[in-house]
Amino acid sequence: MRCPLCLTDDTRVIDSRPVDSGTAIRRRRECAECGHRFTTYERIALLVRKRDGRSEAFDPRKVRRGIERALADRPVGTGTIDAIVDRAEGLYTSGTGTVTASDIGDAVLLGLREVDEVAYLRFASVYKEFQGARDFEREAAALEDRT
Repeated sequence: MRCPLCLTDDTRVIDSRPVDSGTAIRRRRECAECGHRFTTYERIALLVRKRDGRSEAFDPRKVRRGIERALADRPVGTGTIDAIVDRAEGLYTSGTGTVTASDIGDAVLLGLREVDEVAYLRFASVYKEFQGARDFEREAAALEDRT
């Protein structure tokens, strides 16, 4: 690790601890050349495997945007949105660092179903690629059966 002050590569770790519920490691470092101390964070790369086989980095902002669109003009607070995003991000606790987009979508659907049926149907219409009114009817009927 390069010292941000003198740019030498000779640094050492003087303290290390897990942060962010174990998804990152905070390291306190010291430069052997100039004595400058600085902190670095190492985060696990969380990947999403898409339906087409591609993988991309998990972006909680993307999940949040989808939830916010589904909840547009609905009486649901920010804390609820945070909880659903946390549920989706919590899928990574298995240790693999990779989950499927459908696992994330299912977690969001589950959270929305518990909070707001209209938002659930809005999200489901995009996530499940509804083609017409029959798809809405079928999902609404399934929603009624689960409650």
